[in-house]
Amino acid sequence: MRKIIYYVHSSLDGHIDGPGGAFDWTLLGPELAAYSDSLQERADTFLYGRVVWEMMAGYWPHAESISDDPHDLAFAPVWRRTPKIVFSRTLEQPEGNVRVIGGDLAEEVTTLKLSPGKDLLLMGGSTLPAALTDLGLIDEYHIVVHPVVLGGGKPLFLQGKDRLNLQFVESRSFDARTVLLRYERPAG
Repeated sequence: MRKIIYYVHSSLDGHIDGPGGAFDWTLLGPELAAYSDSLQERADTFLYGRVVWEMMAGYWPHAESISDDPHDLAFAPVWRRTPKIVFSRTLEQPEGNVRVIGGDLAEEVTTLKLSPGKDLLLMGGSTLPAALTDLGLIDEYHIVVHPVVLGGGKPLFLQGKDRLNLQFVESRSFDARTVLLRYERPAG
């Protein structure tokens, strides 16, 4: 069965973006970029909620004309060629290798997990991850904590319906700046 890997950046005070949606505080040094690349290699499909999709779709198709960052230049073609699924009830079908799913979340995601292929990489956001967490459908949590206190914004974990106990798997630092916290949902 395919796994859903939730990969997200967080501030020290537990926010995935700052007030007003600011996302200018993340820094991918070479070590963190390599780790991010290794997660992308495990997956053959990227998953997004509508809000994160709109942010990604506004940047990655044209990243080479906006940025000269080595990670951006390497990831842009990967992003364009990798199939993407956006979960939304309001988004019109975008162009390219993107599929919009607006039906029953539990049924649709279970079908995806049972289909052949590599893992599914859920990048960022809090609403879709919270819904998938409540349904018990996220297998791994890869949380990268950045040395910034944002003082507001979207919380990493939205209030779930139940308590969430995770199993610690690993922690490590990248580029003498960020810390990865990796957890799995316990079996059973």
